[in-house]
Amino acid sequence: MEVKPFEFTHLRENGSLHMVDVGQKGFTERVARAKAEVVFPEEIFPKIMDKDVPKGDFLACAQVAGILAAKKTSELIPLCHPLPISHIDISFQFIPERSLLEITAEVKTTAQTGVEMEALTAVSISALTIYDMCKSLHKGIKIENIRLVYKRGGKSGEVILE
Repeated sequence: MEVKPFEFTHLRENGSLHMVDVGQKGFTERVARAKAEVVFPEEIFPKIMDKDVPKGDFLACAQVAGILAAKKTSELIPLCHPLPISHIDISFQFIPERSLLEITAEVKTTAQTGVEMEALTAVSISALTIYDMCKSLHKGIKIENIRLVYKRGGKSGEVILE
């Protein structure tokens, strides 16, 4: 089996950047799921779980922020294509034994390119919003483990990473 050299898809031969032309690709349903973790100091985690935060409903605010972020990904990441997003879901799960809140974003579209960056942007901005809403309780809050966990659609088909 011949191994092809790695090609940089966003670079021209002269080294300049360009947006990849997806015009010849077929429209397929694309789904991506990403996760992030917000780790809280143990002494404030009970307040977080009780949603006892001076700035108010941090989960609702983070959910809306994540949705908006997914919709604006192509404005934030220079070479991302604007996509017609058909669905965005942002969910949260408290994991008390680790003093953390796990954020999951699932994004769907029917388009010529995937929504991995939209899902990753959604969890990132949700996590930053939670930090902003909770930082008055403690400055030691950490955002960790931002990652793609699932994608489906396009040439690579289904990819399960977690």
